[in-house]
Amino acid sequence: MTVVLTVGNRTVTAEELPHLLAGYQMLPQLCQEILIDEAIAAIDCTPEETKQACEQYLAQQQVTSEAALQQWLKKYGMTPQQLEALATRALKIEKFKEATWGNKVESYFLERKAQLDKVIYSLIRTQDLGIAQELYFRINEGEQTLGELARTYSQGPEAQTDGLIGPVELSVPHPTLAQMLTVSQPGQLMPPTRIGEWYVIVRLEKFIPAQMDESMRRRLLTECFNNWLKEQLDQVNLLSADATAQAPLEVTPAAPTAPPIAS
Repeated sequence: MTVVLTVGNRTVTAEELPHLLAGYQMLPQLCQEILIDEAIAAIDCTPEETKQACEQYLAQQQVTSEAALQQWLKKYGMTPQQLEALATRALKIEKFKEATWGNKVESYFLERKAQLDKVIYSLIRTQDLGIAQELYFRINEGEQTLGELARTYSQGPEAQTDGLIGPVELSVPHPTLAQMLTVSQPGQLMPPTRIGEWYVIVRLEKFIPAQMDESMRRRLLTECFNNWLKEQLDQVNLLSADATAQAPLEVTPAAPTAPPIAS
């Protein structure tokens, strides 16, 4: 048996390690990190990028001297080469995202746009159809404002904000409500509609179309990466603790592809 770790009076062998990782629920995280390392193995950083990444990482760790660096390496059982790999890892992941999905992100944005558009809307919800109809009539006739009535009658947290909700992406509300908002015009009051246990009165206040700016681009690249990573993890066959003694764990990443469009 090969001892790989000593903690206090406890020695951990290579044969025990998979059992411990599984018992502490750390095996999926280890597999994820292995998959990422495999994916970014061919990604290079320039000497300048590497130097800057290491300086930034050590600054974040509050390592400000050579003595502190040696103490930090000892604490984490790392070599300078491992530190460099750790410090540049985030940059390599960003480069991997760009290399893999950079030329697909525009079309992905167009496919996702319906969920990324934002809305501000006013809402009243009640479980009583009669009350909902009466409130709709009062608002429509100008007898009282939606905000006043929401504050008094709405049975959700929107009562605290005079019925106002948002801005939120259209993927956030209930699909029926999202569809109502999609086909509405700003200022249009929708009649009471049953959604689950509620009768809702809704009015679109403002429609905010999603923009393909740099922030959105980074978000979508990260979304593509996370979807790809989840697909890879779903394909990993995590053996039981007993089975790990007889067969090794296999982690083989597939070639990255653009993820399916989220519903």
